[in-house]
Amino acid sequence: MPQRLRQLEHWLGQACGLHGFSLEPASADASFRRYFRITLAGGETFVAMDAPPDREDCRPFLDVAARFAAAGLHVPYIHHADVDQGFVLLEDLGRVAYLAALGDDTADTLYGDAVAALVRLQAGADCEGLPVYDGPMLQREMQLFPDWLLDRHLGLVLSDAERAMLAAARHILVVNALEQPTACVHRDYHSRNLMRVAHGNPGVIDFQDAVVGPISYDLVSLLRDCYIGWPAARVAAWIDAYLGQAQAAGLLAGVTRDRLHAWFDLMGAQRHLKAAGIFARLNHRDGKPGYLADIPRTLGYIVDVGERRAALRDLGRFVADRVLPCL
Repeated sequence: MPQRLRQLEHWLGQACGLHGFSLEPASADASFRRYFRITLAGGETFVAMDAPPDREDCRPFLDVAARFAAAGLHVPYIHHADVDQGFVLLEDLGRVAYLAALGDDTADTLYGDAVAALVRLQAGADCEGLPVYDGPMLQREMQLFPDWLLDRHLGLVLSDAERAMLAAARHILVVNALEQPTACVHRDYHSRNLMRVAHGNPGVIDFQDAVVGPISYDLVSLLRDCYIGWPAARVAAWIDAYLGQAQAAGLLAGVTRDRLHAWFDLMGAQRHLKAAGIFARLNHRDGKPGYLADIPRTLGYIVDVGERRAALRDLGRFVADRVLPCL
């Protein structure tokens, strides 16, 4: 898109007053948005978002950024924005995502920061007017699993009993999601969208799809990450730390540890069905095969939950016996 790039460079000069800069790709994205790191002669850096208006609307990004910042999250400061052209000039949160920074010796600190930020989001963000993460949306997301992974990617032909089992499991997962208290939900609060920064850690990005939804959803995104996994005991300790902070902030009053862990397990199954379908769709529809390698880990979480939660035992066995061997 050389013409689009020239338009961006012109906008950076004319509207933002930046001159004599270099421009390089800043990050990959699963959408049509592109990000470029702008480096000035003196070394100061910014990030420019290119959201082609015929493909992406940058107004939700700007709206949610303001909501999250007001709640105390470290989102990129917006220096300039042109919604008609689809250009935004942002604070540069650096090059180190959580995924690159996480290790056995750093995880407790980094996840501690992320949990504290999540509690601030849930306790303080203005959710008025955001889309609602309702039953139909939850069902549409899970339908990506049979449509794109089972059918399109693997070519599996399901029996009537298997289709009925999947329908029953999806119903259980929707009921679980809708019985939870609601909060502002980032929807992709994970290691690729959290940046390790020196002040106000973590930096939070890719939040434009925020909704009002189940309170355990972002916790699942964070702690049962599709891109990095942790021992169950360590994850359980982080969940418990979250519960203590959430209740201190006035959230989850009267919710027991066992109940939160059950919500968490089943919410994770909903998210991981969706994510596995999305990864297959990114490959077949969008020509982005890199996410296929993350499907076994993503579905492995469902197998683990099926071994602990009787309601999902059949789903876990189906994934273990019919799906994972085909990947």
